[in-house]
Amino acid sequence: MLSTTRSRVRALSVAGMAAVVAAIGAVTFNANAATTAPDFRSVAVPTAIADIIKPPAGSRPVGAYVVTKGTQNYTCAADGTYSAPSTPEAQLIGTGGRVHHFAGPSWQSLRDGSLVTAKKIQANPRTGAIPELLLQVTSHTGTGVLSKADWINRLYTTGGVAPAGSCTAGQTVQVPYGAVYVFWDDPAISS
Repeated sequence: MLSTTRSRVRALSVAGMAAVVAAIGAVTFNANAATTAPDFRSVAVPTAIADIIKPPAGSRPVGAYVVTKGTQNYTCAADGTYSAPSTPEAQLIGTGGRVHHFAGPSWQSLRDGSLVTAKKIQANPRTGAIPELLLQVTSHTGTGVLSKADWINRLYTTGGVAPAGSCTAGQTVQVPYGAVYVFWDDPAISS
């Protein structure tokens, strides 16, 4: 039945997404029928977040998104290793439609153009994958689905780890990764 590699990959992707959604609780974006794009997807907010990367008490989820296609991009350093930090390039889909995640790190809603940048506050290591993170939003641009975000979690990470071994300085490599991103509103932070 699944005669092509592409069909098998799609079936595995759908099964994996279903497992992630089944393992966590859902959040929805409050939108009317006129603003809900066909690419909207209900993505669950994880109920078990490591204490080290939990947002401050009282924070409320404003959106959850899953990576549909993403890479962590590494550039070989002068010492001949991929020791420099990675740059993300990912497409996310979730409660507020589609979001583009890129260098900064930055996240921009493709629905309304709202944009946030953030800085890493804390990490939770994962074996064989990039760490889970707690990030604090440092800037907002525009009004929309990301406007109220004060904190971001990167959770359930898979892949994205820098290659081991030597490389040629300046060489770049794209390593596929997966994750669930949750954006949080912190009522203690006034906008």
